[in-house]
Amino acid sequence: MCMDKKVSIAKGIKVTGDKLKSMKKKPGGSNVGKYSGVKKSDFASKTGGAPEGSFPINTLARAKSALKLAHNAPEPAKIKKAVYSKYPSLKKAPKG
Repeated sequence: MCMDKKVSIAKGIKVTGDKLKSMKKKPGGSNVGKYSGVKKSDFASKTGGAPEGSFPINTLARAKSALKLAHNAPEPAKIKKAVYSKYPSLKKAPKG
């Protein structure tokens, strides 16, 4: 079966079915394609080296989830940086 047909994995992001399958196999990509209603700019994935369309941060709840799951991305610190940039209130105050 050929999967050349393009599918939308997020608003503004379309890929072929074969590309989607390969993206899901990459670190941090297991949920790629599950956020078709989220805008391309509302993902932290690109900065963290994860496949495009993963680590959505369009809501506070999803941003918190991205922080918890950032360890799955190739560059977790960059996922966290993107989240803190959009939601500075999530950054913990230094202990001391």
